[in-house]
Amino acid sequence: MSQASSVMGGTLGDVFWDLPPWLYYSPGYDLGVSVYVANPTDAEQEYALLARLSRDATQISEEALPVFGYTWFTVEPGDVARLKGALRFSETNAVLTLLLHEKDSGEVIDSVATMLVAPNSSVLPPAWPGAPANTGINGFDWTSLLGFMLPVMMLGMVTSAMKPRKDEIKRLEPGKEPVKQLPLGRGS
Repeated sequence: MSQASSVMGGTLGDVFWDLPPWLYYSPGYDLGVSVYVANPTDAEQEYALLARLSRDATQISEEALPVFGYTWFTVEPGDVARLKGALRFSETNAVLTLLLHEKDSGEVIDSVATMLVAPNSSVLPPAWPGAPANTGINGFDWTSLLGFMLPVMMLGMVTSAMKPRKDEIKRLEPGKEPVKQLPLGRGS
């Protein structure tokens, strides 16, 4: 059976993590992360993980992440490897990308990314590379206003949705069923 025909769903593997699309990060601190590597094939696969830090089109660093002390690790067919660890960088205001390499093909088969933003930055992260600028007429940066107003609007919508109407308020009433008692035990 060829490698291509043994693949379910047309992929050799998937990588996921618990990091949001962007987060505040101060250089030198540990960044805790849970990584999940899924093998959707019907054959055991060997994978490697690489962490790449880049800013715009410039690569700042790239390093292999050892799993159980080794660069390559195996995942059983149809299984998911759950990995926990911490990453530390000397840079921020950069994109952190986790690359999943498959050994037989020698290629990057999947990746996930998050933007590391300095804590002293504005509420919203800087624009992704290639995104249009967030300035409008007269050069005013509307993202700062949006970053302030959006959480307030969301809080208002959630609060109004959770508030019961006067006609929906129900009072607790005492139970109407008789109290049930256990049957008496047989005497010894």
